[in-house]
Amino acid sequence: MKETIRAITHSLSATRGATYVAAAAPKDEDDPSALLLYAWNARVSAAMMVPLHICEVVVRNAASDALEMVYGPLWPWSPGFERSLLAPATGYSPQKDLQNARRRQSTKGKVIPELNFVFWQKLFSSRYDKRIWDKHLKTVFPNLDQTKSVGQLRQGIHNSIGEIRILRNRIAHHEPIFKRDLRAELQRIVTLIEIRCKVTAAWLMDNQQASAIIAQRP
Repeated sequence: MKETIRAITHSLSATRGATYVAAAAPKDEDDPSALLLYAWNARVSAAMMVPLHICEVVVRNAASDALEMVYGPLWPWSPGFERSLLAPATGYSPQKDLQNARRRQSTKGKVIPELNFVFWQKLFSSRYDKRIWDKHLKTVFPNLDQTKSVGQLRQGIHNSIGEIRILRNRIAHHEPIFKRDLRAELQRIVTLIEIRCKVTAAWLMDNQQASAIIAQRP
């Protein structure tokens, strides 16, 4: 077992494995607890990608519906919408993202998946309340808490997307997620889907394995 642990640690790198060693605190060189935690982290990361996938698709389609209500079915090519987007000289530019996404695409349906998830998050900032969300947030997310203001609800969506993006990016870069409250992360994802469609959220829960794998943490 010691030689096996050493070989795998060498392949993955001791530096990368150090986080897992610190968390698992193996008793000796024959104790595989750190590698078991690493393997579980990989499995739960893969399982979380299913809810993340469904969530991103649902959110961007809801936002697209709202944009269509304001700018029409060809909203990716609307000059008014393009001008409304921030275009900073440095850092992420939603306007440039839109321009790049539609460059080789001829339909809205093909532009939507080309846009970064951060594009959709930034669309839920307060600058778009009057343009989009005051009239259309509760239409495209019909299961929102009707007692709260549009500003509160829209900010909640913005914040949820931000947390979900952090999780997705960590998974995409093969980083540890075992220190995160994954049950809460999964619930955040499900809640975001629920405010759009409860049927879809229930379908997701029937077809995901993340819950079971979370419960199997070594």
